[in-house]
Amino acid sequence: MTIDFEKCGGLVPAIIQDSNTLQVLMLGYMNQEAYEKTLAEGRVTFFSRSRQCLWTKGETSGNFLNVVSIKADCDNDTLLIRVHPEGPVCHTGTDTCWGEDNEASPLLFLSKLQDFIEQRHHEMPEGSYTTSLFRDGLNRMAQKVGEEALELVIEACNGTDERMIYEGSDMLYHLIVLLTHKGLRIEDLAAELQTRHNPGWKKH
Repeated sequence: MTIDFEKCGGLVPAIIQDSNTLQVLMLGYMNQEAYEKTLAEGRVTFFSRSRQCLWTKGETSGNFLNVVSIKADCDNDTLLIRVHPEGPVCHTGTDTCWGEDNEASPLLFLSKLQDFIEQRHHEMPEGSYTTSLFRDGLNRMAQKVGEEALELVIEACNGTDERMIYEGSDMLYHLIVLLTHKGLRIEDLAAELQTRHNPGWKKH
């Protein structure tokens, strides 16, 4: 990856994004030396325009930005750096430089859960309930989705909200297992719902 540092006088903007939450945390600037130091140490180092020197984020506060990935934009003059932050990012003590909370939406976990289930499907470790479902085959997986859906309906009609959430979670887990077996993703369902949200959508 070749970065065009000369285009903007030796500096390129570096957008810092949390790798887990996808929240934008801050914007800094790098010269080539800061970029190379970041690559070498795995922690984000910027070039301070006010002090005219390098500074590693967290060197005084301990709130380091641990690099997960670095991408350049289409013009090779802006960086997107995904990180695992250690503590709040802003010098004011907030999670981001815009005063926002750096919290992941629980919906993002569904994708990570399917990643985990796909890993189970690939490795098939002994003693895993998920492994046992894959070994039992399609009919059993589909049956479990139906059973959990029925339990969800029962709790919705005659149970508590807590039990309904519990049974709904069971149903969703077994549905993701079934999707994985079929080579599909939970995102495929989300995409279908997104399509249906279009005013021009018509039922098949």
